[in-house]
Amino acid sequence: MTERHLDRIPPGNLSVPLGEFAALWNAAEEQSRAQGERGITDWTAGGVALTCRWMARAVTETSNGHRMPTPAPVTKATALASEELIESEFLAAEIMAARTPPPPLVATRPGFVEAVAATLRWAWRSSGPVPDLTPVS
Repeated sequence: MTERHLDRIPPGNLSVPLGEFAALWNAAEEQSRAQGERGITDWTAGGVALTCRWMARAVTETSNGHRMPTPAPVTKATALASEELIESEFLAAEIMAARTPPPPLVATRPGFVEAVAATLRWAWRSSGPVPDLTPVS
């Protein structure tokens, strides 16, 4: 995450102060990287980081070096995040997290969908606390 990423976020994509969003995004990226270096997949930090990247319209580099817009974390939509798409992604995450039995994305990535929903609830809806980055085991 760089200042350039933050400068490019459309004002309507966030309902929280930019500095607070940047602090969460940076912490999630750092935790995800550090856990990865230890061979641990941290789905919680990864869910928060991916959601922040998508909301910020940041580019993601694939394993083979290609750069592409970050897809939406739950629906995998490839369109750039906009107010309408952020709301749709929030609703999709909430519905997915509540399904019984849990769909494969929830069952195989503990904490991921919940982290996406928490990030969108906080950053988009302003109706929840800052997401907790404590990994789910």
